[in-house]
Amino acid sequence: MSRHPKQGPNGAGDGPATHPLRFGYGTNGLADLRLDDALALLADLGYDGVGLTLDHMHLDPLADDLAARTRRLARRLDTLGLGVTVETGARYVLDPRRKHGPSLLDPDPQDRARRTGLLLRAVDVAAELGAHAVHCFSGVTPGGTDEDTAWKRLAEALAPVLDAAATAGVPLAVEPEPGHLLATVADFHTLRGALGDPEHLGLTLDIGHCQCLEPLPPADCVRAAAPWLRHVQIEDMRRGVHEHLPFGDGEIDFPPVLEALAATGYQGLTVVELPRHSHAGPHYAERSLPFLRRAAPAPPPPPRTNRSGEPSATH
Repeated sequence: MSRHPKQGPNGAGDGPATHPLRFGYGTNGLADLRLDDALALLADLGYDGVGLTLDHMHLDPLADDLAARTRRLARRLDTLGLGVTVETGARYVLDPRRKHGPSLLDPDPQDRARRTGLLLRAVDVAAELGAHAVHCFSGVTPGGTDEDTAWKRLAEALAPVLDAAATAGVPLAVEPEPGHLLATVADFHTLRGALGDPEHLGLTLDIGHCQCLEPLPPADCVRAAAPWLRHVQIEDMRRGVHEHLPFGDGEIDFPPVLEALAATGYQGLTVVELPRHSHAGPHYAERSLPFLRRAAPAPPPPPRTNRSGEPSATH
């Protein structure tokens, strides 16, 4: 689909940024709204796109009519001019008793297969929607499971998803999540090495998580992660505390972070991630975009043209 700007082979453009950053808002922070109402709100506020969490209240990945609903959603996104990334962090979509369960690391192979199946559906949805990536995470290592076993399970469970992503032409963007087996950018590289550096394996970088636990400052994290960036999530956070906060309530200095992100040439969505603020989701959606636009670098001026309309030879 033509909704999304073409990225270079590293997922972050072919050199210096030529497009302004594109901001979205996650539907997991608008869980009290109907999906169509949420999309209309984001379009009215001026967002460029949406981080769509597959969940029962919006686009249920387990519903019998998923394909038809996805096609309708694709038309709606086109009408509103919204880009999309598909996110898979719904808390109880697979198990009403276990948050984020089952995971890719569960001891039971059938449980792991259920999570893999969800990700395969997510790839199908992403392909239909023209999404720029499918997001996922590893899960917490179960008690009694050694690290070597956990990494082996993760690689095996993701292998069919990567095959599907390659066939669909949609990158899989794994998110380092505090407390999970894959918790840091360094852990992402461990997985990448174990899988043989597949082309369609990319990185979801959460800027708040960088502030929370990465050894580098967030802006340096962005620069270090640039070749593998496929998706970006953003919120405020404090060092050592995994709590997603509205902008201004944490410790992050955002202008250097957004300047670093723009300099990579990244052209996917940068999605506000405030899942625990759904009770006031419309308020935070309205407040977040002006903050990000103020913090972002100004877009480059258009090239000068001569009287014939051709670019000037001096530029």
